[in-house]
Amino acid sequence: MREASDGVTPEGKTIPAPETVGAGPTGSTHAEPVVVVLDYGAGNVRSAVRALEAAGARVLLTRDKQAVLDADGLVVPGVGAFRAVVDGLREVGAVPLIERRLMGGRPVLGICVGLQVLFDRGVEHGEETEGLGKWPGTVERLRAPVVPHMGWNTVRTPPETELFKGIEDQRFYFVHSYGVQDWNFEAGSSHMVPPQVTWSEHGAPFVAAVENGALCATQFHPEKSGEAGLQLLRNWIATLPTTGRLDALLDQRHDDDGLPEATSQAQAEAAAGREA
Repeated sequence: MREASDGVTPEGKTIPAPETVGAGPTGSTHAEPVVVVLDYGAGNVRSAVRALEAAGARVLLTRDKQAVLDADGLVVPGVGAFRAVVDGLREVGAVPLIERRLMGGRPVLGICVGLQVLFDRGVEHGEETEGLGKWPGTVERLRAPVVPHMGWNTVRTPPETELFKGIEDQRFYFVHSYGVQDWNFEAGSSHMVPPQVTWSEHGAPFVAAVENGALCATQFHPEKSGEAGLQLLRNWIATLPTTGRLDALLDQRHDDDGLPEATSQAQAEAAAGREA
């Protein structure tokens, strides 16, 4: 029987176990990893798709369960209300898929409300909603004289950051009225490495990003943060494996399974916008 210590390196980092989700690695003729942007009804994900492509990934926008599991990296976007995002994830069956990826050490990146829903709960307008519970904490209205917090802001990064390597002193673009302002994390065992937490401040300090092994998230929008945001995405993409699991799907010029190639979809949506 495997012990808990079998799943970590001597430094305490999680050892990926890709065989736990989907077929094992097959290798790839492509140098770029495949990132799935989870399509669960969140609005305005085109900028995230384009930014990930510009940062060096091949991108698929889909909610297909097997594609979500097989992707080299999964991005969970989020805009709007905490409850609406949680409901959207549950409606498309994404919560157990995220869990399976994390159990296998497969990378996941949350953005904006995609970060918030990873915490225990959210409280908006007096209504409490249970989150995914990956990190302890409550998402609450920012303790600031003016909300929303909208615009560019600096961050305070942890010493061992990977996401912010080379961009520790840059500004990033925030749009939010709620956030996690209190962080209380207790390691459950000697093998558990505490998450790396990045902070920003608007009225009071709040969590701007978390790096926790395979699970990372940002409160700000890297896809709207110019070159600094692109570099953060490059840093994340550089940590991804390139398994080739979705090569055949992405190499198809037409899609028989309803899984649109992100580039083609983004081009189609842009053309539709020009015609409107």
